[in-house]
Amino acid sequence: MTDENQTEPHEPTHGPDGRFLPGRSGNPRGRPPGPSKQQALLNKMLDEANGILDAVIAKAHEGDPSAAALVLSRIVPSLRSQMKTVQFDLDPSLPLAAQVEQVLLAISTGQLAPDVGKQLIEAISALGNIRALEDLESRLAILEAKEIR
Repeated sequence: MTDENQTEPHEPTHGPDGRFLPGRSGNPRGRPPGPSKQQALLNKMLDEANGILDAVIAKAHEGDPSAAALVLSRIVPSLRSQMKTVQFDLDPSLPLAAQVEQVLLAISTGQLAPDVGKQLIEAISALGNIRALEDLESRLAILEAKEIR
């Protein structure tokens, strides 16, 4: 992209490594003054936000269920379900498979809700994975110690 009518020698803007030389860039005029289009849009939205909020609150006061739901969803935190604490016999000293069997027995006898039982079985499974990883780490440490000697 050279201009054939150019009379002055063109000063290089890039060094031998392809990077801009200090004080030179591909945009010598720089960034245009004023806010960007995105910033201008954001400013406009913020300027109109109070009016919109007032209109939605007014609709909610008039009995509009959608407006009321929108306002309340932003003010009141949504409720999360919480499970009741349950008690049943679980011997943590038993092997993990036996612990899972105890949970299944508690589900089958009605001592434990199936969804709670599922969560307990998943927790026992996660514990088994952690124990297996710890065992593998200790075995690896023993093997590495033997190789160093």
